Amino acid sequence: MKKYKLTKTTKEYLGTTLYQIEAIMGFSNVKKGDLGGWIEKEENLSQVDNCWVFGNAQVYDDAQVSGDARVFGNAQVYDDAQVSGDAQVYGNARVSDNTWVSDDAQVSGDAQVYGNARVFGNLKLIGGYFYHYKEKSEEIEKVEVDEDYELLCREPKLAEEASLAGKKVKIKVKDQIIEGELIEE
Repeated sequence: MKKYKLTKTTKEYLGTTLYQIEAIMGFSNVKKGDLGGWIEKEENLSQVDNCWVFGNAQVYDDAQVSGDARVFGNAQVYDDAQVSGDAQVYGNARVSDNTWVSDDAQVSGDAQVYGNARVFGNLKLIGGYFYHYKEKSEEIEKVEVDEDYELLCREPKLAEEASLAGKKVKIKVKDQIIEGELIEE
């Protein structure tokens, strides 16, 4: 049994026609008749379980949302990306390429997940660019240091309390692990 239909309300985005969805039955916190977000085709959003695309969010290309996953806000999921389990993608987040966001993971803010990244477990990505595995139960947030540098940190409150003014961050990538250190000038 189908839980939603594509409406006749469309919009063009980068040459792709997106259709607004409408619930044709109630499930989870979605009521029959609720309008959802925007998808290109039925293959983008599973007709089973409680997954849903809300508001202004967009799912297109060969991207798929399934399980109890939620995509909302101004988030975009595209290319061959998959969002599943109880994952949430929201805010201005972008999930693209061949990425997977699953389990209880959350991608939000201005975070961009791309390449072959796998984001799962209880991880929360709030900002920045991620292109490799992130799987621990941690929260990572981008903290602006100055207009040329930023710091990705696990405990942003500690970083904000520390004086970062006049310091630069040196980042190196080794075996897909980002390491960083503050450099005194």
